[in-house]
Amino acid sequence: MMRFDLSDLTLFRHVVEAGSITHGAARANLALAAASTRIRAMETSLGAALLTRTRLGVTPTPAGRALLAHARGLIAAIERMQGELSAFSGGTVGQIRVLANTNALTEFLPDALAAYLAKNPGVSVEIDEHTSDEIVGLVADGQADLGILSGTVDTGDLETFPFRQDRFVLVAARGHALAGRGAVAFAEVLAHDLVGLDRASALTRFLADKAARVGRPMRLRVQLRGFDAVCRLVDARVGVGIVPESMARRVARGLDIAVVPLIEPWATRALTLCLRSYEGLPTFAQEFVTHLRDGCDA
Repeated sequence: MMRFDLSDLTLFRHVVEAGSITHGAARANLALAAASTRIRAMETSLGAALLTRTRLGVTPTPAGRALLAHARGLIAAIERMQGELSAFSGGTVGQIRVLANTNALTEFLPDALAAYLAKNPGVSVEIDEHTSDEIVGLVADGQADLGILSGTVDTGDLETFPFRQDRFVLVAARGHALAGRGAVAFAEVLAHDLVGLDRASALTRFLADKAARVGRPMRLRVQLRGFDAVCRLVDARVGVGIVPESMARRVARGLDIAVVPLIEPWATRALTLCLRSYEGLPTFAQEFVTHLRDGCDA
């Protein structure tokens, strides 16, 4: 008889989502040997392999995919139960997994998170940065509760709600050839040295894709960890940068830089919340989504 407990199912979900028993064990706060033993015991109990193991990691077998779907459903149901019952004990306890693109992560989430977490001390929020296209697949696959992405991306059958609006702009030092323009095309920007975020960031990967589409490479002279640092180096005439307008207007007041609109349709950023099912979320996660939506309406 199969005997899988909640810890087994949680571990298995972590292992599949991480693509590695080692990393899955770390997420579950287990030693590698203990995690491997548990997975083997699950396979013995089932009488079938749950994972295909290679030197590059692990992937679920057909049986593993079936188990993963049930595990996610059961874990979500338990989280909903805990959220609803915790109200009777004076607080909510749980974790919300969020995926966000660079713009949402750096410009809009910090303030929204601070206000929510201050009122909900029993809730933790785990955030990872991805491109908008990646977020759709990961949320649909159950690897996150909520995604925040560009409104231009096809979200398929996911539920969506408006979040914020912004756009990407060029920042250039006063006196630069592009600084006095009323607007500029991305192809023209690519003729100049760029100051950008590190190559692993969602925005840099997004812009690299757009550059490839117009057949020109990005001349990234330096990669940094934040938009404020990008603007400071633009002010020092290291190169030009592409950043969210909300941040550019705020930072430009203290620097000698110009903010120039990009004429590309993709530069306008209507940010959207996406999730599999609002009703399927635990109560505390529903409250988080409502909090983000209220901020949009404010």
